[in-house]
Amino acid sequence: MMYRITKEFHFSASHQLSHLPDGHQCARLHDHNYVVVVELASATLNADGFVRDYGELKALKTYIDDTFDHRHLNDIMVEASTGENMARHFYDWCAARWPETSAVKVSETPKTWAEYRP
Repeated sequence: MMYRITKEFHFSASHQLSHLPDGHQCARLHDHNYVVVVELASATLNADGFVRDYGELKALKTYIDDTFDHRHLNDIMVEASTGENMARHFYDWCAARWPETSAVKVSETPKTWAEYRP
């Protein structure tokens, strides 16, 4: 059995998937109000009874605010700024800091989600 916690973060940014065919709606410059959900999991709890203190996850908020919020993602991302690639990017960033990181989900719209879970 695993304990799981999640924390949600928000940012707004523009992007353009210019590798898509002409006429594809995502090939045009557009923006989203993104939601990022990081999930951490552990079979045990620490001495305080946590998987990890939520306060420690503030570092992700700072990273998102400083690097992604109100930016053009094509200027930031090495790979195409799809939800799938962003989920992997945030997963790698989180896993490097918190070994309990088990998944990251990214939403571009209220009805769509991309998830990276190794």
